[in-house]
Amino acid sequence: MVVLGIESTAHTASVGLVNDDATILAVASDMYRPVQGGIHPREAANHHVRVFPGLVERALRDAGVRAREIEAVAFAQGPGLGPCLRAGATVARTLSLLWDRPLVPVNHCVAHLEIARALSGLDDPLLLYTSGGNTQVIAYGGGRYRVLGETLDIGVGNFLDKLWIELGGTFPGGPALEAEAKQGAELLPLPYSVHGMDVAFSGILTAALAHRAKGAKRPDLAYSVETTSYAMLTEITERALAHRRKEAVVLGGGVACNERLRTMVREMAEGRGAAMYAPDRSVCVDNGAMIAWTGHLARGSGLAVPIEASGIQPRQRTDRVGAPWRKDPAPAQGS
Repeated sequence: MVVLGIESTAHTASVGLVNDDATILAVASDMYRPVQGGIHPREAANHHVRVFPGLVERALRDAGVRAREIEAVAFAQGPGLGPCLRAGATVARTLSLLWDRPLVPVNHCVAHLEIARALSGLDDPLLLYTSGGNTQVIAYGGGRYRVLGETLDIGVGNFLDKLWIELGGTFPGGPALEAEAKQGAELLPLPYSVHGMDVAFSGILTAALAHRAKGAKRPDLAYSVETTSYAMLTEITERALAHRRKEAVVLGGGVACNERLRTMVREMAEGRGAAMYAPDRSVCVDNGAMIAWTGHLARGSGLAVPIEASGIQPRQRTDRVGAPWRKDPAPAQGS
């Protein structure tokens, strides 16, 4: 079964094609880049509307797949920016009607986990999900994915973007900040904002800008921000591994491309005797393949919606959608 997936939660418009065994047949993506500042939802949505027809054609061509071979059309229903989600959902509905194929809504956060789970071969890992709008530690249990810890204010990617723009850079900030951090040497004091299983980044942003105003070097500031914020994420991930007795952790989301974060989580996991898997960077960032694969799983469980029930859900929670393709493990004998 070949499924086509539409991703449009934020800055990236993407179309992916995936088959039964999670082989990614093609991904065609185009990223909205604002002239200045951060993402403007309406401008991003207009960008998506312009590029989606060409992306669909390119993905089908690159995969060598004809429209009649598509078994279902999946789309990111949420969470995300409303105008952007609406643009992708409209494309998905159009293709579903045009090709007379089932329409399958997908949770964006769950999709990051499911594609990493498929590519890693790990059956029941913990997910550290770090992106612009989302920062969560997620695990499966009782028919759905559970959020064990998350940001209390802004996503870590949003935090990094805001900081880089305030430092005179342009969106997206994460990759540029990572390059700058590699030149840093001095670890500046910053708030270590861990609250039980949750984290917060706005205080670190304020403190970092205060350091800059006092003359701190940009490489040192970038190095300090990465070290502090990623240590926070590693701590709550380790606590979740211990609490849920997981034997593996996978990374997902655009910030998971960062080598320092990968190294810190890998060292923590290996120190606990656990496995760690970070997908290729092309899969960590938002992409249509992860939507297609999760749509494949959902469709295989009988999930599909009529057009009139396919509304977007910008604030859709990871722990508010079912995962009927997953089964709870049988209780241990004698328990």
